[in-house]
Amino acid sequence: MFESLFLFLGWAWLGVFVFLTGLWLLQRVTRNAAILDVGWTCGLAAVTLYAAQSGSGWWVRRWLLAGMVGVWALRLALYLLFTRVLGNHPEDPRYTDLKKKWGKNAGFMMFLTFHFQGLSDVLLAAPFFFICANGSVGLSLNEWLGVVLWVIALTGETLADLQLHGFKSNPAHRGKTCRAGLWNYSRHPNYFFEWLIWCAYALFALSSPWGFTAVFGPALMFYFLFKVTGIPLTEAQAVKTKGQDYLEYQKTTSVFVPWFHRKA
Repeated sequence: MFESLFLFLGWAWLGVFVFLTGLWLLQRVTRNAAILDVGWTCGLAAVTLYAAQSGSGWWVRRWLLAGMVGVWALRLALYLLFTRVLGNHPEDPRYTDLKKKWGKNAGFMMFLTFHFQGLSDVLLAAPFFFICANGSVGLSLNEWLGVVLWVIALTGETLADLQLHGFKSNPAHRGKTCRAGLWNYSRHPNYFFEWLIWCAYALFALSSPWGFTAVFGPALMFYFLFKVTGIPLTEAQAVKTKGQDYLEYQKTTSVFVPWFHRKA
């Protein structure tokens, strides 16, 4: 099995490498690195589809997983494409600030960033190989619970994105903090539900041999959200652009899990 796993990972990495190299060249022309977010999402879906197509396990389980990841990726990729890439959208401040920080090395460092994201696609999808190799007929309780959690999480993330997009679309809200809907209970409900989706994948995987390795997904996502490119950069940019309004928001609103307000 592990020989097949390494072969799967090698071909998956090669495909993602070629794809993201093309997107890296494209962003050199468009000067909008937000295409990486779309590419990362599509890359993960492509690797999962490859796992489902090449797997030897029960076909219902394989294609249910591919469907879950595919629907998630399609929704997120389209949302990112239309709100951050197509049209006259300015580059995400996260990438603009990184390019300024890197200076003359920005081109090379961005190349490494694109392919680090590609590597994360392959590593995050590696446990999916074990799911697609599971020949057991019928879905277990863990798998059904994983599907239910995935539906809840996808619904929450979609709602959070729509609420934020609706708020930003109103010119009167420029420089103000979104407190609409879920954003009134969490400063980052979209991140929370995204993380919950990875918890759903891990729960779904637990019934497959070596499926416990899927806990790597939510663990890695949690680390990135809290320590690398997620919450720290987003909050720093929000304080920079919204000032005291966002500082008050930080004092009263949960950073991650939607929860009741606390006193300032």
